[in-house]
Amino acid sequence: MAKADTRRLDRAIQQTTRKLDAVRNRELWPLDGRERRAVLAALTGGSVRVVRGRGTDRAEQKLDTAWSAAETRLVAEIAALQTERARLVTEAATTKAAKKSSGWW
Repeated sequence: MAKADTRRLDRAIQQTTRKLDAVRNRELWPLDGRERRAVLAALTGGSVRVVRGRGTDRAEQKLDTAWSAAETRLVAEIAALQTERARLVTEAATTKAAKKSSGWW
């Protein structure tokens, strides 16, 4: 039973790691709706300011903030999944040790 849970968590960790790599490469597909809206709003605002011949400092800062927020979220997800995996492995080892020690031999 613990093996199936570990496999499921391993798969989730790998998927989240791929999402984190994609966010670091500035790809939009791993972003959730709120993050996607923030990135697109910053891009749109910066584009409008470029067309009007103004500076884009504020838009660039908003864009960097949106990307770093997405990266932080994914790092936290990976940490939570790894913690859960470690807890399951420890629990399975404790159960196995209890079964061994309760045997006749």
